[in-house]
Amino acid sequence: MRHVVHTEEPAPPRAPHPGPTSTWLSCADARHTDTVNREERERDLADFLRGRRERITPADVGLPAGPRRRTPGLRREEVAQLAYISTEYYTRLEQARAPRPSREVLAQLARALRLSDPERDHLHHLAGVPPSPPPGPSREVRPSIVQLLDRLPEAAAIVLSATYEVIAWNNLAAALMEDFSVLPRRDRNMARRTFLSSRKAGEGCTLYGVPNTDEFARTMAQHLRATAARYPEDPEVSALVHELRTHSPEFATLWATHEVAPRPTLCKTFQHPTVGFIAMHCDVLDITDRDQRVFIYTAAPGSEEAMRLLSVIGTQRMDVPG
Repeated sequence: MRHVVHTEEPAPPRAPHPGPTSTWLSCADARHTDTVNREERERDLADFLRGRRERITPADVGLPAGPRRRTPGLRREEVAQLAYISTEYYTRLEQARAPRPSREVLAQLARALRLSDPERDHLHHLAGVPPSPPPGPSREVRPSIVQLLDRLPEAAAIVLSATYEVIAWNNLAAALMEDFSVLPRRDRNMARRTFLSSRKAGEGCTLYGVPNTDEFARTMAQHLRATAARYPEDPEVSALVHELRTHSPEFATLWATHEVAPRPTLCKTFQHPTVGFIAMHCDVLDITDRDQRVFIYTAAPGSEEAMRLLSVIGTQRMDVPG
């Protein structure tokens, strides 16, 4: 008879239980790391303030240059005066020796130094004070963007705000989709038109047509959820989301998925009441500083003639008598 002998392997050595000394050391290490990180941020903040100050001339802020100006840009006391803080405190900020500035002081410094929005956010992060969310989606379109739309005679182009409101368009877009100029602002919101109105074929000009409407609705819900997170205090955004969730079961279902990363769609189909189905290529330009997007639609192969016809008839409805 064979005997199998089972032997137990020696147990691995047990790690020593952390005693009071090791716990104190880990806490001390964490405090040391926090101190080092804070000091590094303070130095970065000082360098950033100095660099922004030196790029601004007295003429930029309406101050006389004066004699014997030995440093480029503004003097420290001039920045302090413009920011309504003491020269001593601002000097200590540039020397990385000042207490953490408040949100109000940071806002005053951003105005005094004429910081852009990305620079303002960077200033807040360096100071360890998260920037306040923007007050609400911008509806103001830059003149250069309006000129861009007008210079695209063979493309339909619109500008959408972060809440899917059409805030600018060219003539061909009005012919392809809708004459937005005759609509009240509320009806120029594509979210309301998509989720709160009928999508039956033949009822006017349905954006993206029958084939693409479901996909567009899903994309829109994802964008709006991200918009709501960016503007948590904006009453207009909150009211729009509440209205859609209350009156559209489809939107409520899409909203509940918590998806915020829509996939871009490069080809879209419109159903126009006069020329029928039109296949389009879609390109999107992000205007990040205003949280807006430019949608540019060009005719796909086979739809060029329909687009040329649209450019001729404009916003006329040839299927409507009179």
